Amino acid sequence: MNETKKPTVGIVVGSNRTHRLAPAVAEWAIASLTRPEYELKLIDLATINLPFLDEPGLPADGNYQNQSTRDFAQLIESCDAFVIVFPQYNWGYPAVLKNALDTVFAEWNDKPVGTIIYGNHTMQAEIAIKLVLNGLRMRELATNVGLHMLPTTTKATVAQDFAPYRPLVQAMGQELALRLTH
Repeated sequence: MNETKKPTVGIVVGSNRTHRLAPAVAEWAIASLTRPEYELKLIDLATINLPFLDEPGLPADGNYQNQSTRDFAQLIESCDAFVIVFPQYNWGYPAVLKNALDTVFAEWNDKPVGTIIYGNHTMQAEIAIKLVLNGLRMRELATNVGLHMLPTTTKATVAQDFAPYRPLVQAMGQELALRLTH
């Protein structure tokens, strides 16, 4: 029997702070994004630890000199779509995420992307990230999720606090499945 490989959706954890909620939010999201049409791959920027814009040339040229960039390019290329999970920072997004997005270029192009942003003012962070995702020529999903974080939200309460948003994350998963199969 000839089995075709399922598409892979990279779940990018876009925060590297020591006391971050991002891994807990990503794990919570994965439970709602899991579908038979695709595989999920966790990409935690804190463990990848990319150097800060360390390439001598422009990423758009694709002439990567550093092994860390070549490895990251291969990881991004191996995914067919992405969901980026990150906190809003001062109406924007974390520097580690911007660095990852700017480290490579063609590997992001033409791939579906959705965002799951948590914090108190997610709309501004969504506006900021949309500009970059468009610059990378990614195909944004119609379903993106802004999670309003409570002052009491902790890693232990993520699932409970964000439970009302679960249907939206499931809709994102459905949209990913449609985009990847058509």
